[in-house]
Amino acid sequence: THTHTHTPSYQQTVRVAVAESRMEIDQSRLLVLKAAHAIDYNGTKAARKEIAAIKVAVAQMACRVVDRAIQVHGGLGVCQDSPLAHWYAGARSLRIADGPDIVHLETVAKMEFKQQAKL
Repeated sequence: THTHTHTPSYQQTVRVAVAESRMEIDQSRLLVLKAAHAIDYNGTKAARKEIAAIKVAVAQMACRVVDRAIQVHGGLGVCQDSPLAHWYAGARSLRIADGPDIVHLETVAKMEFKQQAKL
């Protein structure tokens, strides 16, 4: 039988979701490496902006990636037989575990303004 999961449009939707997720994961990984480099060479205090940025960017990325997986799986994505609902709850809790996003965004903005004022 031919189901919607075998249609070209569905397959394209899955491919797009995978591609977007891969790019966002790689972007977050690079931001984490940048923060680690800043910590290694300048110390934790000097790397506060980078640390705050990864706390927001990585947690948001995790939510988006799991959300895409839920969308692709439809009703199964939120079923308790699937780990996706649990993963989403875990990913969402990352966004408040070390303070809400707004706190970290304020840190990034404050430090960015300070850096730009020195130029």
